[in-house]
Amino acid sequence: MIKYYLRLLVLMCSFSLFAQDYFPSNSGVIANNTNYTAFTNAKIHVSPTEVIDNATLLIKDGKVVSVGQSVTIPKNTTTIDLSGKTIYPSFIDLYTSFGVEKPKRQRGDAQYGPSRSGFYWNDHIMPEQDVMTSFKYDKKSASELLNLGFGVVNTHFPDGVVRGTGALIALNNNADNAMRIVDGKTSQHFSFSKSAKSNQSYPSSIMGSMALLRQMYNDAKWYEAGNIDTKDLSLEALNKNKSLLQIFEAGSRLNLLRADKVGDAFNIQYTILGGGDEYERINEIKATNATVILPLDFQLAYDVDDPFLASTLSLSDMRSWNQEPHNPRLLAENGINFTFTTHGLKSKKSFSSNLMKAIEMGLSKQKALEALTTVPASLLGKSDVLGTLKAGSYANFLITDGDIFEKKTKLYENWVQGTANVVSDMTKNDIDGDYKFQLNGTDYELSVSGSTSKPNATIKSNDNSLGTKMSYKDDWVNLTFKTADSTKKEFVRVVANAANNNSLNGKAILPNGNELLFNAIKLKQKDADKKGTKKMHGDIEDEPFMSPITYPNLAYGFTEKPKSEVLLFKNATVWTNEKEGILENTDVLIKDGKIAKIGKNLSNKNAKVIDATGKHITAGIIDEHSHIAASSINEGGQNSSAEVTIEDVLDDESIDIYRNLAGGVTSIQILHGSANPIGGRSAIIKLKWGESAENLIYDNSPKFIKFALGENVKQSRVRRNSRFPQSRMGVEQVFIDYFTRAKAYDELKKSGKPYRKDIEMETLAEILNSERFISCHSYVQSEINMLMKVAEQFDFKINTFTHILEGYKVADKMKAHGVGGSTFSDWWAYKYEVNDAIPYNAAIMHNAGVTVAINSDDAEMSRRLNQEAAKSVKYGSISEEDAWKFVTLNPAKLLHLDKRVGSLKVGKDADVVLWSDHPMSIYAKAEKTIIEGVTYFDLEKDKQMREAIKKEKSELINLMLQDKNKGLKTQPVKKKEDKLLHCDSMDNEHTAH
Repeated sequence: MIKYYLRLLVLMCSFSLFAQDYFPSNSGVIANNTNYTAFTNAKIHVSPTEVIDNATLLIKDGKVVSVGQSVTIPKNTTTIDLSGKTIYPSFIDLYTSFGVEKPKRQRGDAQYGPSRSGFYWNDHIMPEQDVMTSFKYDKKSASELLNLGFGVVNTHFPDGVVRGTGALIALNNNADNAMRIVDGKTSQHFSFSKSAKSNQSYPSSIMGSMALLRQMYNDAKWYEAGNIDTKDLSLEALNKNKSLLQIFEAGSRLNLLRADKVGDAFNIQYTILGGGDEYERINEIKATNATVILPLDFQLAYDVDDPFLASTLSLSDMRSWNQEPHNPRLLAENGINFTFTTHGLKSKKSFSSNLMKAIEMGLSKQKALEALTTVPASLLGKSDVLGTLKAGSYANFLITDGDIFEKKTKLYENWVQGTANVVSDMTKNDIDGDYKFQLNGTDYELSVSGSTSKPNATIKSNDNSLGTKMSYKDDWVNLTFKTADSTKKEFVRVVANAANNNSLNGKAILPNGNELLFNAIKLKQKDADKKGTKKMHGDIEDEPFMSPITYPNLAYGFTEKPKSEVLLFKNATVWTNEKEGILENTDVLIKDGKIAKIGKNLSNKNAKVIDATGKHITAGIIDEHSHIAASSINEGGQNSSAEVTIEDVLDDESIDIYRNLAGGVTSIQILHGSANPIGGRSAIIKLKWGESAENLIYDNSPKFIKFALGENVKQSRVRRNSRFPQSRMGVEQVFIDYFTRAKAYDELKKSGKPYRKDIEMETLAEILNSERFISCHSYVQSEINMLMKVAEQFDFKINTFTHILEGYKVADKMKAHGVGGSTFSDWWAYKYEVNDAIPYNAAIMHNAGVTVAINSDDAEMSRRLNQEAAKSVKYGSISEEDAWKFVTLNPAKLLHLDKRVGSLKVGKDADVVLWSDHPMSIYAKAEKTIIEGVTYFDLEKDKQMREAIKKEKSELINLMLQDKNKGLKTQPVKKKEDKLLHCDSMDNEHTAH
């Protein structure tokens, strides 16, 4: 009790420290406490790498004066004996919105211009925003964080693409903001998400956000050089904040890499909020050199009791549950700097348990402490005052009864700026634990928790929980619980003394008034652990099991990335797509990723020989118009989005890559959608399953962009919209206006005079200079003619009309202009402007001399483009060889790739397919799909992988059942459907993966 009043005195005296000395006082005599406080005989973690046993921590005026075993304690020092206790530096959370209310989404129609003047042209760019203007200290949230061990948090306004500056706040419930604000400007914050405060429609996609950030940085540089006469408070603030810590909210591995890509272009090193899935591509994450802010938001096990529901779970979701807790360990092992945050947790109480889980999975305790102390302190430039308990640091520290990273350890107090926050009363006798007792021959189990803070008890008898209430004060326990007879509402009352740490002794009063002696014996820890778990057959209690990480990390991924091989196919029917035509009983040698030889009786001592007798070998299928393997397809916030690129939003984990390989597809052009007349730039990729997003893109890829005509761009089916254009005439005017501006821009650039770099104009100027090529979404002949005339007016050519379902009407004009046609095989009448489409379209254009391709524009159809090509044999009597070129050589020509792919010719890339039958037969299967000599799909290996997937899912289901058996929380199974993207698909979430 003496200790209790001594500590109360220390707490009361500390209040006066927080009054600013130049403020007038009318409360009587001003008296500041300047006494020292010494914490003696403790085990002190001065830093994650320095631990002193039996040491003293001396503090004064909210700062550490000294620490060590030989600290001189001044006179009049308040001394607190912490024998058997441990001291740690308090934790730091680098990424919060503490004390800030997130704005609600504005309702109303989309707007196409800014709502502010004197600021940047886009409302979602708000670097001038200062979090302190909206900050309000929240004692309730602060107490929750204090109970977790946090002493300081960095907070920001969580709204917008550029969110303004953050501030560092001490969680001092007994001070005012004058003392709590450690630093009012610590960081500048970014994200891919729009502001809720504005309805400005741009950006409407992740790639739009990336393009906006790039243009913003270009404009900031131009503004800083004094080239803009008008005032822009946003750009001024952005430039002023350059020296601050730059924090980017990514939220996933893919978005982390995208954010880093933006930063790299402007020599900015972001500190990035991750998503917990960084382990999937650990080498790529390391290459960013970014410090990762890790949320500890681990998934719960799924409730897999129902076999039918369990069968709907994807392997990737099951792996995420199993692999995520290993993420911190893997980052640490690979030398990646990281810090932890409570951000994203539905309940902050799960932070500690999830941290313990990460440690169970191999994260070292030293790394865990660094991630919570010295790493965030260093990032904030506050290592001299935060993160350690060295002299001069803030007196921010934790007092525990042992190792803070052990589950049973109690956090007693969290001192912030020299002020104590009591989490658990360490003057109280700790009676937490599991007990057993008997009453009238009935066995009971008692579990007590929170005895030093918020006492709680549960009592069971024969596995039945009995309603229990508990109070605990001055070593006396009062319990009230229901009797085991559930048919009666009767209660047993218990009064027991807890002075003996190993038992509770007193009396029990039964419902009939009879009194019995009460003696509850505390179980030893080992016995308590056994009591808490029912062992299942097959339970594994050795090293934690981690599902293997594959490339990509989902079903059908490779445990090791496949490598190029020397392959010799013997006795195949070879479709060359060259003047040699179709060759019977012919061999094909693949070496160094190229087609090395084609002929008869070939041999190579290093080759893997494959008997292709009765089978067919072709060049890989090329899909000129696809929307698979991308996280975004449309940026429809403006009538031109030439500044965006699909290359920014490639999804290397799209299962459609594998499915397309199974259909013999090796290359695709991922086109922007048709939300606006001038769309975004394309990504032309090879389907190298397991490679990173960047490695999918063709080396020295030809430059393409998507344009669009018709109903989509004039928004015929949008009821409420004011975006120009709203008519086909307006679409034409958009093209003329933008190319006129681009021409003027290009002339200024080439003149050598200073110019503002405009990414959109740069792209359009590339078209004028024949450096970038247009693939245009088109249907109606009048619009097709219009765009060719616009192109001729500006002295360039349209490269490809895609869809082009009225191409048969203008095939002669297309031939004269030099434009190709990439069409559907037999789609018609699926909307009004397609009413005149006919299945003979491809044949008519081909016979007129137009280069014709058959495309999919659909994730399902792309898997059977071999059969789509065959339809041209039926509709128009196209020869089989020419029909096959519609999906191989011709799309290669349209994409300016025919010197590399599209046919089987010595020296070309070894992108080939081995078919079980005639390639256009409905019975044909792709047995092997090879890209640059690497086998990315193998029918036999696919069968083996299916068995391996089945086995792995069974193992994970068993582990989930074990979790449920231990009493851990589970989540219901929810079947997820992959959203297939099309021309008109719009982003719903900017943070989508």
